[in-house]
Amino acid sequence: MWDILEGTHEGTNNVKRVRKHALIQECELFGMQKGETICHVQKQFSHIVNHLMSLGNSFKKEKLKIKILKCLDRTWQPKVTAISESKDLTSMTTASLFGKLREHELEMNRLVVQESEDKHNKGIALKACNHKKQQDSSESDEDTMSLLSRKFSKFLKKNKNQA
Repeated sequence: MWDILEGTHEGTNNVKRVRKHALIQECELFGMQKGETICHVQKQFSHIVNHLMSLGNSFKKEKLKIKILKCLDRTWQPKVTAISESKDLTSMTTASLFGKLREHELEMNRLVVQESEDKHNKGIALKACNHKKQQDSSESDEDTMSLLSRKFSKFLKKNKNQA
């Protein structure tokens, strides 16, 4: 009875072997896709490794950490280099490695948001007047004042909507 349950739940030896080879290939080809988060990468990677371990595959922990660093896309290269050079991968756990990568991702997201806000809240520069053109000076002052009042009105409307 046990053999029947085991065969039904886990599959035959051939099924296990085919599934193991498919997971090994998936692990070898594993890489971060553009726009993926570290949490998603960690979830996928852990899923593959856990299934392989349940099928009897074993991994050296250092090899797994190197695989994680190598699967990250090009935008992560500075962080990968920093971790590789400053930390001893043998003393770092996989969880702490993903934690460091998650910290970096959060910081990078914060900087992107800050940069976009800085671009959006760009200040206005007032025009400088040339003393030789005093006739145009009054027109220029009116233009500058008009521009300043329009920008200030937009600013007040925006802040009123946010409050």
